[in-house]
Amino acid sequence: MTPRLTAEFWVQAYLARLRLADIPAYLTKRGDPTAGAVLVKVATLDGRATAYQRSFNLMTGERAWVVLAEGEEGAVDASIARQRGFDPDLWVIEIEDRQGRSLLDEEGLA
Repeated sequence: MTPRLTAEFWVQAYLARLRLADIPAYLTKRGDPTAGAVLVKVATLDGRATAYQRSFNLMTGERAWVVLAEGEEGAVDASIARQRGFDPDLWVIEIEDRQGRSLLDEEGLA
């Protein structure tokens, strides 16, 4: 049986992976170390952004990153703020990358 990774461990590992790829990323909201959900915002520095959240497919049992909000950065920030209002344990990572890279599609990040 594979041990379950804590949210804090996953966040730190993800931030390290982004640093290795020279992608600027910041932890803007620290959540519950053991069980908090994680949102990833990718700002393309042109006034636009996309926020991703992890989703669980009940049919396949697999996790995947899905778009929570996309468009004008202010609207994406408002969506994240609403999520923070619902979930005080939420972690929020912000990436600034003109190319929109997040690495979320890489092996081991689902």
